[in-house]
Amino acid sequence: MVKLVLTGIWVCAITLASVYFSVKLATAPAPPADDSKQSQLELVKGETITVPIIGDGAVTGYFLARVSFMMNKDTVKGLTLPLTEMTTDELFTLLVGNKMVDISKLKSFDPEALRDAIKNGMNEKLGGEYVSEVMLEQLDYLSKEEVKANASGHQKSTADPVKIIQSPPPEAASAAH
Repeated sequence: MVKLVLTGIWVCAITLASVYFSVKLATAPAPPADDSKQSQLELVKGETITVPIIGDGAVTGYFLARVSFMMNKDTVKGLTLPLTEMTTDELFTLLVGNKMVDISKLKSFDPEALRDAIKNGMNEKLGGEYVSEVMLEQLDYLSKEEVKANASGHQKSTADPVKIIQSPPPEAASAAH
């Protein structure tokens, strides 16, 4: 009888220890200290905007752009400025005023320079270091003729929009992290 009770206690102790260690090993490890900066950032999604390109006194085409931002959570809470309108203004300045993207010279386009210019311009307008990272989700160019053909319903054999930059598919984005 004593052997049976001791065997039962032994089995219970081994079972409890194995459950404890399996749960301990199955839980996620504590995040590293360098992820604290990433956890303080918040994604501010941008809207798709259309920027007309003017040449020779007329509209020659349109940029379709969508830009999102990674901003500090603490500073975004107190921010009541219209980010969409400010983004639109900044993109108009860069794409039309400064002509950062030249359709005839797409090989020389530098997305990092555009990101930096947007980040610096937005931080300057906001009056501080609000924008931590700029994500170019979409930047396409449609010629005026392509827009007219699509609007009239007559599908001519027009070329596809020029994909200047496009965000990677979700599988590629998750694999990069």
